[in-house]
Amino acid sequence: MSVNFRELEEGLTRLESVDAARVVNQGDKITEIHIIAASDKPSKQVARDVQSLAMARFGLPIDHRVISVVQISPHQLDLATAARAALRGINESPNGTRTTIEVVLRHDNEEHTGTATGPAVASARLRLIGDATIDAIEKTFDTVPPIALDSITKAQVGTRDVIVAVVATAGDRGAEDLNVGSALAPGSVDDAAVKAVLNALNRRLASLGE
Repeated sequence: MSVNFRELEEGLTRLESVDAARVVNQGDKITEIHIIAASDKPSKQVARDVQSLAMARFGLPIDHRVISVVQISPHQLDLATAARAALRGINESPNGTRTTIEVVLRHDNEEHTGTATGPAVASARLRLIGDATIDAIEKTFDTVPPIALDSITKAQVGTRDVIVAVVATAGDRGAEDLNVGSALAPGSVDDAAVKAVLNALNRRLASLGE
């Protein structure tokens, strides 16, 4: 039986437990299924939901070992109970061919603003937002290690737009640690860019509040 993998992806995104899905195949064989899901259901149950839909709708048995589930909250970034930061706003100040992006984060009842200035072109916007977010993080947490934005991009997973950020931090003995974060972009791509950067730094920021 030939399976339309795009239809399978679309079917998976209609599951209540699934926000986005990507099916990787070699010919007629599924080699990987990547799922982005909310955090209100155990990942094993999400994987079982994926298997059940594939079997019921397409008659397709799926090995649970090819299913990868990433759980994120699309509305709130939990940086641990003791270290919770929230996006308060994104502002822009154009000046001719250049523009300045401001990202405002709130933490412990205080607001901290990060800025980044660069060319006023669409292709540079996500990076400017990412750089402004990092600047705001550095102003929010006094002991934050050196951080740099490696890359940030918009990708389509199934039928959903997702912002993916790769952030580099200084590890032990000068080693580079790369951290990946993502956020759904059902509405504002700008908001999702900030959330993707914060998501990439969740563990590192949470440790600062311990």
